Amino acid sequence: MLPVVVVHGGAGHVPRTRAELSTAGVCSATRAGYNILKGGGSSMDAVVETVTQLENNPVFNAGCGSVLNVKGEIEMDALVMDGKTLGSGAVSAVRNIANPTQLARLVMDQTSHSCLTAEGASQFARAMGIPEVPLESLITDYSRMRWKENLAPGANPVECQMGKMGTVGAVAVDTEGNIACATSTGGILNKMEGRVGDTPCIGSGGYADNNIGAVSTTGHGEAIMKVTLARLILFHMEQGHSVEAASDLGLAHMKSRVGSLGGVVTVDPQGHWAARFNSLQMAWAAAQKDTLHYGLYTGEHFTQDLDDPH
Repeated sequence: MLPVVVVHGGAGHVPRTRAELSTAGVCSATRAGYNILKGGGSSMDAVVETVTQLENNPVFNAGCGSVLNVKGEIEMDALVMDGKTLGSGAVSAVRNIANPTQLARLVMDQTSHSCLTAEGASQFARAMGIPEVPLESLITDYSRMRWKENLAPGANPVECQMGKMGTVGAVAVDTEGNIACATSTGGILNKMEGRVGDTPCIGSGGYADNNIGAVSTTGHGEAIMKVTLARLILFHMEQGHSVEAASDLGLAHMKSRVGSLGGVVTVDPQGHWAARFNSLQMAWAAAQKDTLHYGLYTGEHFTQDLDDPH
């Protein structure tokens, strides 16, 4: 069963013009993560590399495709968690960093803290030698267009956002049975300056524990935080539920309790995995036993030999 990596590119509705790009993006990133695991690399190395690739892909709402806040600026959040030690690192409201996930890992590895925010995170990045990138390099024409549309009186950015989620994340189990998760996002459309969602919050945007499993979540951050979705799903797994059943129970609770939809990728220590969502779509992919699994709509599950070129 091991190793395995499972990836999501955000839950919601992917416009037809971007659906193929979303699916191709998660498949490509999954291959990269699986190659690390096959080479004996750690689950943490795998999820960070996977999510870094998604941050570098302008199709997703993370890194260089991040949505803009009400002022037309980018503020990004990211989280990593190591299931072996329960160590975690997160950053929130970072601006001039191409790969917030890599910075989150440095917070975990190089500080005694779990989360750094805004200017403090930027100062830490400079101290770690991470180059700052111009804000303009992270803003796409698509993000700017959607920002302008949602400035109009009567616009509902949360409704619009639910249609076009793009938070990205990954979970993995390596050959030694160690588990990790990583999640990264640009947040929600036209958010207030300084708004931080579920992504960098341990137990909400993600959670990893070698004894239970790992989850990375996507959806409306405020709703996910209310039910601490990632940890809730792992609680159901502790009660004996399978990865699929636990994921569905967590998502159903969020829908019934706070009326919100979303999606998750989940693994357990044995390498069982799930990509579950109750939104219209979620681009997802998984790699295990040299097979690539992927899909976009509910019930969709394609497979492909990983040795196939693409």
